[in-house]
Amino acid sequence: MPVLREDLRNVAIVAHVDHGKTTLVDAMLWQSGAFRVGQDVNDRVMDSMDLEREKGITILAKNTSVRHTPTGSATDVKLNIIDTPGHADFGGEVERGLFMVDGILLLVDASEGPLPQTRFVLRKALEARLPVILVVNKVDRPDARIAEVVDEVYELFLDLDADEEQIEFPIVYCNAKAGHASLEDPDDLSDSLRPLMDLLVDRIPAPAHEPGHPLQAQVTNLDASPYVGRLALCRVRQGTIKRGQTVAWCRANGTIESAKISELYVTDNLDRVETDEAGPGEIIAIAGIPEITIGETLADPDDPRPLPVICVDEPSLSVTIGINTSPLSGQDGSKVTARQLKNRLDAELIGNVALRVLDTERPDTWEVQGRGELQLAVLVEIMRREGYELTVGKPQVLTQEIDGKLHEPVERVAIDVPEEYVGVVTQLLALRKGRMESLVNHGTGWVRMEQIVPARGLIGFRTEFLTETRGTGLLHHVFEGWEPWFGELRTRPTGALVADRRGKVASFALFNLQERGTMFVAPGEEVYEGMIVGENARSDDLDVNAVKEKHLTNHRSSTADELVRLVPPRKLSLDQALEFLREDECIEVTPNVVRLRKVALDQTSRVKAMRASKREAVAK
Repeated sequence: MPVLREDLRNVAIVAHVDHGKTTLVDAMLWQSGAFRVGQDVNDRVMDSMDLEREKGITILAKNTSVRHTPTGSATDVKLNIIDTPGHADFGGEVERGLFMVDGILLLVDASEGPLPQTRFVLRKALEARLPVILVVNKVDRPDARIAEVVDEVYELFLDLDADEEQIEFPIVYCNAKAGHASLEDPDDLSDSLRPLMDLLVDRIPAPAHEPGHPLQAQVTNLDASPYVGRLALCRVRQGTIKRGQTVAWCRANGTIESAKISELYVTDNLDRVETDEAGPGEIIAIAGIPEITIGETLADPDDPRPLPVICVDEPSLSVTIGINTSPLSGQDGSKVTARQLKNRLDAELIGNVALRVLDTERPDTWEVQGRGELQLAVLVEIMRREGYELTVGKPQVLTQEIDGKLHEPVERVAIDVPEEYVGVVTQLLALRKGRMESLVNHGTGWVRMEQIVPARGLIGFRTEFLTETRGTGLLHHVFEGWEPWFGELRTRPTGALVADRRGKVASFALFNLQERGTMFVAPGEEVYEGMIVGENARSDDLDVNAVKEKHLTNHRSSTADELVRLVPPRKLSLDQALEFLREDECIEVTPNVVRLRKVALDQTSRVKAMRASKREAVAK
């Protein structure tokens, strides 16, 4: 007969991007006394990575814990809380987080309502049969439409085939930033999160275990400590684990080895604290097994019973990553060899189950598969900050053959735009084979549309979308499924201005070139043959001389003293550069610079390749 641990609750907070997950965790930590009065604490304290703070998003799932004494009770309950990413690109983190918990808090913005990533994380929770508590956040927004949002969430549950028990979820109205919540009236919030915390203890099931069952603890995440090396984060399913204990290490390849737990930690607020033992239901970190990986099981050495290995969704996008082969390689980074790059990619695989790394025809280039552009761009950004120099190719969608037909991934796209931009956005998506699913005008001057679009049609779409909507539109998308190949899609409508020689960019050359299009380089920058120095206004590529200087003569010119006025160059971020690429282009990424270039630097080679591709197209 299973026994419940009433002193413990494990819960994950899931939501769409920027709906307030990390802010709610902050408020819980403050109100539980995790910080002393007057302590200097960053906003979004759970977002500890530099990249998370810069982008304002959660990239890695992290856990914390708070103590709460329910109303009318004399004993406190420990709440283990998993803060998950909202982007579907980091869905592997969400799926692993759900393996560790017994219920979820689903956060929905009181104005925006459920969005594609809300659908994604809720679908995963319903598949895992986890109970849901709906938290309608940001009820203080002047454009809040609380009743409509709650109805939209019910519709989403029905759309995802939730059963009667799952759809009877409790609702909490919340202002996470202020730390206020209410179960009844969104206009009359209490001055704390106590109603939410009490409901969490009441509705999230306590961890269940069978007395006398042998030890089972599954690794769901990895971390590292400068003192004890690799840390494996586990959920203890059955039994008790102790520091110094010898356990059976059930590996992913099916073998079982003996291993010793040298250190054992549990989470207390934001800190990991040492403990002598941890019981069933607890989320722990263990040290002492340097080669342990995600999905493996720690079991009783006398009766080892491995748990099923964690499985996550397959990747849908890939890029090629190789060493920097440009003429300027080795000037910025400290890690430039193929061996260093391969070791780094292998190390990333250990802690990121949503990635795949495959060999290519070239020994210094690898195909990296992931969930989306953002996930792959974050990986490249982290590597460049670590001192690596890379060449990154154009993102490509992965295809599957189903029933003898070629299928490609499609995305569900949710777009919020002012009414006047509905026509232009619909036209943009129609060119990318988009299929309208719904269009709703809320009467606020904004329109929400949902479309199903091939994933390859969305590569490079965000920049064009923001330009056409004057930066006002909101775009979110999530993997929907596989559909038959849609045929040829329109690529980037503009060409590239390509440097035809090496040297330093001259103001005189830029002054004459800026009429041709948008420049990416400034005077004094080093360029080389095959490097993309600008965007051509026309669809064809144009080889240009960007280093040409004005010839000096002994004749005075009437314009000699005129100031050369240059348009400031457009500096592309790594994300924007990935969106800009065509099939014959790639990015040179170093710790200090992001440069666009052609795959074949030599002009003659590019012309031959272009003619060969045209002959192939004619032959087909």
